[in-house]
Amino acid sequence: MAARQSATQEVTAWRPRVPGVTEVFHARFTEYAYPMHVHDAWTLLIVDDGAVRYDLDRHEHGTPGDTVSLLPPHVPHNGSPATADGFRKRVVYLDGTLLGEDLIGAAVDGPDLRDPLLRRRVGQLHSALARPGDELEAESRLTLIGERLRGLLRPPLVTETERAPDPALARSLRELLDERVADGLAMAEAARLLHAHPAHLVRAFSGAYGIAPHQYLMSRRVGRARRLLLDGVPPGETAAATGFYDQAHLTRHFRKLVGVPPGRYRDSVRSLT
Repeated sequence: MAARQSATQEVTAWRPRVPGVTEVFHARFTEYAYPMHVHDAWTLLIVDDGAVRYDLDRHEHGTPGDTVSLLPPHVPHNGSPATADGFRKRVVYLDGTLLGEDLIGAAVDGPDLRDPLLRRRVGQLHSALARPGDELEAESRLTLIGERLRGLLRPPLVTETERAPDPALARSLRELLDERVADGLAMAEAARLLHAHPAHLVRAFSGAYGIAPHQYLMSRRVGRARRLLLDGVPPGETAAATGFYDQAHLTRHFRKLVGVPPGRYRDSVRSLT
């Protein structure tokens, strides 16, 4: 839902470098009401505080906090606060590569999805989208969200073969990641190179190694960063050499995996000569 004006000024929008995402929009509104309008993208919406009421295809709907709302493209809808305190929402606009037009009818019939796993994954996606340099994590999480949405809108006929582990595919993805530690690898490119659906790639890798592809890549980058820091390379240069977006990006992941920031780690190196 896009607006040109609001009763408050708490609005943030950006376009991340993640395939399939056309815009991210965070807002806090108290009195503003959206008129009827349409989007050319899928609207994936969660409400963190308050609630929204809206009309879609002449039917009234609502978005309590445990709900994920999926509004299809080209279908008119409006929106307004359902409570006196307004609402705070986070929205991801998705192009047609993640969800096909064949799902529009199902989304019109049931746009509000009460699914705790989906709600948690969408929140994790927003966290990743807000961190420059974590595009692979965002893309991986979006891939699983797309799979979940398709399953909720059109429950698939999954065979035991499709559920079976695929260690060979997982190994091939790991080899690709090992080749692209510094340069990075988008899931869409990995899917094209390995001739597999991105969701199947993520599940195969996580099932084989107990870690998601983006976590594996960050672990490899931090490992390289440790070696450079031990050699006395400054954190800023280390970040650039190991594929991190900037020094802050390195610091966040380094602290998470090592327990201390890279500068402190470098300063702690003992000379054995």
